[in-house]
Amino acid sequence: MRAIRDRLRAAYGRPEPRPHRAPVDELILTVLSQNTNDRNRDVAYARLRERFPRRDGSPRPDWSAVRAAPEDAVEEAIRPGGISRVKARRIQEILRALGDDDLSRLADEPLEQAREELCSLPGVGRKTAACVLLFSFGRPDIPVDTHVFRVGTRLGLFRPGASFEEAHDEILRLADPEDAYEVHVGLIRHGRRICTARNPRCPECPLLSLCPFGRERTR
Repeated sequence: MRAIRDRLRAAYGRPEPRPHRAPVDELILTVLSQNTNDRNRDVAYARLRERFPRRDGSPRPDWSAVRAAPEDAVEEAIRPGGISRVKARRIQEILRALGDDDLSRLADEPLEQAREELCSLPGVGRKTAACVLLFSFGRPDIPVDTHVFRVGTRLGLFRPGASFEEAHDEILRLADPEDAYEVHVGLIRHGRRICTARNPRCPECPLLSLCPFGRERTR
């Protein structure tokens, strides 16, 4: 894992974590990111801000207003993000389950406890919980999205047929906690630029000598 980290760092630079300490925002942003690209997610989030602004002028949506709004109003606001009816319902279910809890306490709770509390919310799984913990607080959890899962499987980090749940456990076992953010970002960058789902560019890959999949394709 350290060799993979070092080669990704040489190829793409070393990303610096910047925890924003806005866990509810991260939670809803991750819901909006499901089954769409970053641009559509960001447009949907911006429209939530416009439709449900905070009175204090903050650039964040007023989550209490989103929670209390008619579902149709939320659905209309986030429509650019795709499957907006399902996401609107899920967002409001999460906000109602949270009530006035801003989740700030997750910064200091034991990691396993914080993860379990997030996963107890409606529709929240390991990836979403890991995004909240990593990006909000810089805690050592690693979200396994489709890029991380694909690259990790090809590298042999995950056994063939492993579930996403198992992959989350395995990558945490393999990676040093202090490398969580760098490993996550590096694997995503690599999955987008080189180790793509279709036609991966194996001859150009800085991980080729470590990758059973790539070595087989380039023999």
